[in-house]
Amino acid sequence: MEQQTRAPTAGRKLLVRALLMLLTGLAYQLAGTVLFVVAAIQFAFALLGDAPNARLAAFGRALGRYQAQNADFLSFASEDLSFPFSDWPS
Repeated sequence: MEQQTRAPTAGRKLLVRALLMLLTGLAYQLAGTVLFVVAAIQFAFALLGDAPNARLAAFGRALGRYQAQNADFLSFASEDLSFPFSDWPS
């Protein structure tokens, strides 16, 4: 007798996606908190110094792109996973 290989069912794929969505949602919340802290530090740099920190500005921009990737995955607008499943946005 021949055995047929079964493709994963749609229910199983949806269950895996639900787990990934949970992890992505947690990462989204954590990244939002980090972004708030970066904004507060940037404000302090601007208030006390001449200009905001360029490296923090670049990190904040990348963090915003990361948030957009997470939002796309969470809203089913994209099947692409964000960091750590892919590269950090530049």
